[in-house]
Amino acid sequence: MKNQITKFLLIVFSISLLNGLLTNSFAQSNSVYSIDSLDSKLINWYNMSPEIDKIQGVEVNRAYKELLSNKKSKKKIVVAIIDGGVDIDHIDLQGKIWVNKGEIPNNGIDDDNNGYIDDIHGWGFLGNSKGENIEEENVEQTRIYRDLNPIYRNIKSTDSLSESQKKEYNLYLQSEKSFLEGLSKYTKIKANLEAFEKDFKFVEEIIKNYLGRSTYTLDDLKSIRSVDGRIMKAREYLLNKYKQGFSYKELAKVKEYNNMFLEKHYNLNFFPRNIIADNPKDINDRNYGNNDVKGPRPDHGTPVSGIIAAIRNNDIGIDGIAENVELMILRAVPNGDERDKDIALAIRYAVNNGANIINMSFGKDFSPQKEFVDEAIKYAEANNVLMVHAAGNDGENIDVANNFPTNILNDGTTVNSWITVGANAKKLNKELCGRFSNYGQKSVDFFAPGVNMILLYPGNKYSQMNGTSFSGPVVTGVAALVWSYYPELTAIELKDVLLQSCTVYPKQKVYCPNLQGGKIVRTKFSALSKAGGIVNAYNALNLAEKVVNSKKQVSSSLIDLAKVVSE
Repeated sequence: MKNQITKFLLIVFSISLLNGLLTNSFAQSNSVYSIDSLDSKLINWYNMSPEIDKIQGVEVNRAYKELLSNKKSKKKIVVAIIDGGVDIDHIDLQGKIWVNKGEIPNNGIDDDNNGYIDDIHGWGFLGNSKGENIEEENVEQTRIYRDLNPIYRNIKSTDSLSESQKKEYNLYLQSEKSFLEGLSKYTKIKANLEAFEKDFKFVEEIIKNYLGRSTYTLDDLKSIRSVDGRIMKAREYLLNKYKQGFSYKELAKVKEYNNMFLEKHYNLNFFPRNIIADNPKDINDRNYGNNDVKGPRPDHGTPVSGIIAAIRNNDIGIDGIAENVELMILRAVPNGDERDKDIALAIRYAVNNGANIINMSFGKDFSPQKEFVDEAIKYAEANNVLMVHAAGNDGENIDVANNFPTNILNDGTTVNSWITVGANAKKLNKELCGRFSNYGQKSVDFFAPGVNMILLYPGNKYSQMNGTSFSGPVVTGVAALVWSYYPELTAIELKDVLLQSCTVYPKQKVYCPNLQGGKIVRTKFSALSKAGGIVNAYNALNLAEKVVNSKKQVSSSLIDLAKVVSE
């Protein structure tokens, strides 16, 4: 998932040697058991109202209070969460997890004959029947380069290649460039981190020798006064780094994080798929996986799930967006890049087992078996399933840059029951657009809250996070809420309702997302997506009622016309 598992570092050091380590990482503070210890101003802000609270949320609370207090939901919406696993035992998700009623738990039999044994709450496509699971994976460019390098590394001319081989050769060249750039980047960061640590310790020794002891405190540093310029420069250097958030504990986290790229993501000799022993290039090789929907890393899927379905008004944690909803858990996204085959099969599982909406908070730069996913999303659209995809956290214009999966198929046609979502912040100012969020007037439909979110975390904990990974489920939650009251809508009609009911700010200028440094550019927020705004549950429910009433009137008129004709 482009290590989207969503995408900023745990701790950000504002020192130049760490620049670039932020991209492709979701931001997260330390997890806590009590939500009260987190910033109260951030709790549930995504549910708030621009008009009432002056917060750029999606007006869920207003919708429940003003529109739904005397209405009853007509349909329970099943939402499939394709992610890295979910802590289904979290106290704030109880009663919200889908149960496969056709399956008898733990009897080792595929009771409902759907091809999956004991799939009570969904399926894990990253494990085997022994209960072993993939946690880390290569990024896709590593896998492509490893597979194609033996074939094309000595090619001098493409004249003798067939058209299909030329296409594959171009893919090889792209993957080679991306792989080598990534490997070089994280190798340099490792060297820079080691050099920084060495320099830091050298400066520390100057201070320790001056103080005459092996340890020192921040107060010790602040109290130092010396005519020796070397001592005062060392003092200022250390004070500056501590002010920026430095600690050896956090430096160790950064080093561990960076090493993950070198040891797992960009390591040609890392083969985690051996655990499964399938052929990832054969879509018909489907006899794999297990029913472990939590997995070893539910730290991304759990917050995603909570936004959609956390129990409302229970005085515990956060309030999810949709009440009449169940979550089907499909574990197919490792820490690294997901396989096209796993995503395609997860989508098909969701459709075949009754999901109405599929949430997909992941993405990557390459999709070598894109045809697998293309066929799956066409299948979902044909079965009236809405798909919601996070735009990604690279600060890029995805009208130009690749971000897979996408609803644009290999043949150039488009799947319409698909929504792509960018991330907005809570205040209406120049920082309204998340600085990490991908954008695109053609490729991103609209925005939703995804900056400084207080969310669920495994083990009955909570944490503060950032990422389009969490904007997607805001939209999924709103879609589930609207559909549960207006099930007469088709998936495409529901998407159109959400598009046409956004909160828009035609004149608002914002900083254009950019993680690469350089000049800061301002642009109109309305130019960053199709709708030019932020999804709004209150407006969507109002519009949905009008659309449904209009459909009923048309249907009634057709019935009357049929009667006249028959007479």
